[in-house]
Amino acid sequence: MSKRSRQPVLTFTGIVDVVTVGLLVATLFGFLGRVHWFLDLFSHFRVQYMQLCLPIIGIYLWKRMNKKGVAMILLAAINYSFVLPLYFGKPEAPTKKPIRAMLMNINAGNGNTEEVLKAIEQAGPDILLLEEVTTQWNQELQVLNETYPYQVEQPRDDCFGIKLFSKLPLSKSEVVEIGQSGVPTILTTLHTSQGEISFIGTHPLPPIGNSYSKSRNLQLQALSSVVEKQKHPALLIGDLNTTPWSPHFQTLEKESGLKNSMKGFGFQPSWAGNWFIKIPIDHVLHAEEITIHNRMLGPNVGSDHLPVIVDFTLR
Repeated sequence: MSKRSRQPVLTFTGIVDVVTVGLLVATLFGFLGRVHWFLDLFSHFRVQYMQLCLPIIGIYLWKRMNKKGVAMILLAAINYSFVLPLYFGKPEAPTKKPIRAMLMNINAGNGNTEEVLKAIEQAGPDILLLEEVTTQWNQELQVLNETYPYQVEQPRDDCFGIKLFSKLPLSKSEVVEIGQSGVPTILTTLHTSQGEISFIGTHPLPPIGNSYSKSRNLQLQALSSVVEKQKHPALLIGDLNTTPWSPHFQTLEKESGLKNSMKGFGFQPSWAGNWFIKIPIDHVLHAEEITIHNRMLGPNVGSDHLPVIVDFTLR
C-alpha cells in the first residue's frame, strides 16, 4: 500500500507570518498611490496597519523571534510616523472670540432630520456646510433659515448636493464646477468682524474605480489654482474623499499652501464605516492667516460621516 502524502499544516506562527507579509505589502502599496488608483487606497489606513502590528510584535517577542519582532516594530513606526505629527503644534488659546465652522455630510439617504438639527443646535456654528443635500433635505432644513439668514445652495437628488448656511454676511457667492466631475463647489466671501475670508466648500467624487479616482484627483489639483486666485485668506471645507496620507492630498496641501486643521489635535476619523476602517476624509484646510484653536468631531447623526467642528480666528 502506498503511503498517503501528508498535507502541509499552517501553524500559528505561520499564520502570523502571513499577516506580517500582508501588512508589509499594504504598507509598501501605500507609497505607490500615484502609480495606480487601487494602490492609493492602501495609503489611507496607516493607523490600522500600526494597530495590527502591535499584537504581532508581542507574539514574536513572546516566541523569542526577536529579529521578526524588531522588524515589526520598524514597520509599525513607519506607518505611525505619518500620524504622529498630527499630535504636535497645538496653537495657543485665542485672544478674541473664535468663529465656529461646522462640516456635516448628512447622507442623501439618511433622513435622520431630528439628529442632524440637534447636532447643529448643540454646536451652534457661525458657518455650516452641509453635503449630500437633496431637495427633500433642503425642505427639511428650512427651519434653519431664521438662524442662518445667509445661504448658498445647490441641492441635487444624488450624493453631491451642497448648501452653506451662515450667520455672517456673504458676498460674491457662486456655485461652480471645478475639474471634470460635474459636481458643485461653493465659492463665497465671508465678512467677519476680524476680516474677510475666501470660503471654498467642495465634495469631490469618491475613489471608486479608475474614472472616479481620476476625477477626484483632477478636482484636488484644480482646487490649488482656485485657492491661489483668492483675494483673502482661504478656508477650504469638504468631504474630500481622501486622507492626509494620500499623495494627492499632500499635493493639494503643498501647491495650495493650506494647512491641515487636524495638526495639533490628533487623529480624528470622520468616516464612520466599519469600526476598524474609520478614516479622516472630511477636512478643514486653512490659510496661514487663519489659526485653528479647537477641532473636534460631532455626534453620530445617522450618516456614515461624523461632523467636523473647528473654532478659528483670523490674524
